[in-house]
Amino acid sequence: MTFSIPFVLAQAAPAAAGASSNPILTFLPIIVLFGVFYFLMIRPQMKRQKELRTMLSALAKGDEVVTNGGIAGRIDEVGETFITVEIATNVLVKVQKGSISQVLPKGSLKSV
Repeated sequence: MTFSIPFVLAQAAPAAAGASSNPILTFLPIIVLFGVFYFLMIRPQMKRQKELRTMLSALAKGDEVVTNGGIAGRIDEVGETFITVEIATNVLVKVQKGSISQVLPKGSLKSV
């Protein structure tokens, strides 16, 4: 008993005369996909990180900030990696610089 079907399926189709695949056209969809990912995901994320670093380096005493945990207060002391935030009269909380999510406009916090 001979099985000729697997041998027929294993044969490659004859190439058309003069048709050769261009290697650039083969990788073009991958290159375009990488470009789309760069402009839609990587570049905006790098821009946000740069803005966050700029904001954190510009923090000073008296700025009103909100932490990632939602605690709002006024900066009392700025250290290398930690910031002391006054959240109520004579109530100080020490938080990491990286936990500051936003700087509020002056005068946003009236009760502190």
